[in-house]
Amino acid sequence: MAETSDFFSRRCVWVNGPIIVGAGPSGLAVAACLREHGVPFVVLERSDCIASLWQRRTYHRLKLHLPKQFCELPRLPFPPGYPPYPSRRQFVDYLQSYAQHFDISPRFNHSVRSAHFDETSGLWRVNSLVAGSGGDSRCGEVEYIGRWLVAATGENAEKVVPEMQGLTEFGGRVVHVCDYKCGEVFAGERVLVVGCGNSGMEVSLDLCEHGAYPSLVVRDSVHVLPREIYGKSTFELAVLLMKWLPVRVVDKLMLILSWLVIGRTEKYGLRRPSAGPLELKSRSGRTPVLDIGALGKIKSGEIAVVPGVKRFSAGKVEFVNGNVREIDSVILATGYRSNVPSWLQGSDFFAADGFPRRPFPNSWKGKSGLYAVGFTKRGISGASSDAAMIAKDIGRLWREETRQGRRSRACMRRCISQLQ
Repeated sequence: MAETSDFFSRRCVWVNGPIIVGAGPSGLAVAACLREHGVPFVVLERSDCIASLWQRRTYHRLKLHLPKQFCELPRLPFPPGYPPYPSRRQFVDYLQSYAQHFDISPRFNHSVRSAHFDETSGLWRVNSLVAGSGGDSRCGEVEYIGRWLVAATGENAEKVVPEMQGLTEFGGRVVHVCDYKCGEVFAGERVLVVGCGNSGMEVSLDLCEHGAYPSLVVRDSVHVLPREIYGKSTFELAVLLMKWLPVRVVDKLMLILSWLVIGRTEKYGLRRPSAGPLELKSRSGRTPVLDIGALGKIKSGEIAVVPGVKRFSAGKVEFVNGNVREIDSVILATGYRSNVPSWLQGSDFFAADGFPRRPFPNSWKGKSGLYAVGFTKRGISGASSDAAMIAKDIGRLWREETRQGRRSRACMRRCISQLQ
């Protein structure tokens, strides 16, 4: 990298390789694969640590919902002593050791404000706002300029807070699940959990175990599957069956096996969608709930299942069926979304929802040196697959341009002349 100052207050940094936006698992995976190809890079991260979602925005009891072999990043397995479902802390330790192993040093506190492709120079120009700390003088705006841009901010960059009638009048505590740490602070309270995905179910379980009284809002249909079926990971079993059978057949088999293990969920207010769990995941990205104990609490009545919310009022909530319930706190387990549309400009590769328009497995490469990793709706295994293909493609192009010898210097001179 070469760094220059323009005639204004903004600094300009030339990157002789890809600019990676995001230092979560996706960004780390791309960086590690690029390292193996000998390609230089820079990683920009808005937080002050890697994997900020896992370190700062997850609850304490969280464990990986899938077996560890499906959550490894490329080229480095989990330590041998890790359990089948590593804890949040163990996964963070793994990511930190991964960054150290591949010598990945992100530029922290770099919040990307915009990125656009300059047609004249044939380069990406990425503007970031740098927040200094501890008297650091290197704060302000920095523009990174390079041949390739990798969007690695992932599917869960920003929390989703839905508009709900009367919520501002409720008066009680309202938190998003990203700010929830432990149910201890809710002991003795009547808590409404809005959202019945994996987070909503697990938070409800955690609240129960800490003496709270949770009500779980189930507005729509949902697939609830046991995490394991007769000692075998449900997800692993599904992956194995899909090697030989069509998705719809596998779905039917999984639902039959789930019925044998956990019974019919409909009688507890958990209607199943008409599409099977794998088909629904592939079609819409909706992940089935892998139960780790919440269903047992629902069956015993310790977790109440309630319909969609109509409106809130002071200390109360009214549901769409007309029932009213007094509550003390609300936890919004309403998920996250991609933030790519807020900073990527002039590209139609991403749709308005922040996901690539092309479906998997062709969602990793756009035009003009733009790449995307971690947007497959297939978890860490999907991100790892993307990372390997991206690094291979950029590595080939980088070697070709390096052999030409003059392109990087010419691009840098053109870019600086335009800044001036």
